[in-house]
Amino acid sequence: MGDHAPGRGGLSAEPDPDPAQIEAGRVLFAQECRFIAGAAGSAALPPETLPEIAFIGRSNVGKSSLINALTGRRELARMSKTPGRTRQINFFELGRRLILVDLPGYGYAAASKSEIASWTGLMRRYLRGRATLARACLLIDSRHGILAADEPMLRLCDEAGLSYQAVLTKIDKPRPAALAAVSEAVAAELTRHPAAHPEIVSTSAETGRGIAALRAALAGFAEVAPPRPAR
Repeated sequence: MGDHAPGRGGLSAEPDPDPAQIEAGRVLFAQECRFIAGAAGSAALPPETLPEIAFIGRSNVGKSSLINALTGRRELARMSKTPGRTRQINFFELGRRLILVDLPGYGYAAASKSEIASWTGLMRRYLRGRATLARACLLIDSRHGILAADEPMLRLCDEAGLSYQAVLTKIDKPRPAALAAVSEAVAAELTRHPAAHPEIVSTSAETGRGIAALRAALAGFAEVAPPRPAR
């Protein structure tokens, strides 16, 4: 993507995918994407079938906006200006090849302590025990970088051995110098976390920057497309 220079310790920006990867991502995310389940408790989690990509991050980091940008749909994942409005784990099936999973935001939320504790427990059980969870995308607001509220989630992913990739959001908001500084700080912090993927993806749901590259990266986890019937 070339949005910023490589960070320290071997963590770097996502390299530009080759045209075949870009096309694979475009084709996959152009497929039908439909809501299949919303789980407010472990008993409501859908069966483990297709590979799953989980989107996690602080409240109001832009998870719903990013999912909508990836799939090219304005309201697939509902957006709200009120942090904490996603109060369950939402599952979306993409082209019968991949499941996108929108988790409740952590940190600030317009909810009671008991509700927040319930969501947190559900997220922990999901992230620790979901056999079909192939990758977690840890969304980080490019205006702020990694904050104290992110640390428990980083540790959880490390302890669970869950591969996760940092995805900077809203990169259209900060100035280039500020964005570069945040990118470098995030890269340096992630060198301390063994489960972190060694490349960072920078995105803007508003302008579309980085969306094709993220699609390409996630397409690699999808089930192989069935062969087209002979004509």
